[in-house]
Amino acid sequence: MSDERGNMAGSRRLTWLEPGQWVRHPGQPDWGTGQVQSVVGHRVTVNFTHAGKVLVNTAVVTLEHADPE
Repeated sequence: MSDERGNMAGSRRLTWLEPGQWVRHPGQPDWGTGQVQSVVGHRVTVNFTHAGKVLVNTAVVTLEHADPE
């Protein structure tokens, strides 16, 4: 079962994530927006404006959809 954002109950998998999309890390607002580079299971590589490339475990962190800056 998933909620309106595509989060899978229990696993927190974000099914809407795909390369090219823009996101924010809710715990790191100073990183700015980031563009998704790759998605492999719960491992999402994001190129953030102020932090560079970061590997995010979406089983632990729920990325938020963002508009490009």
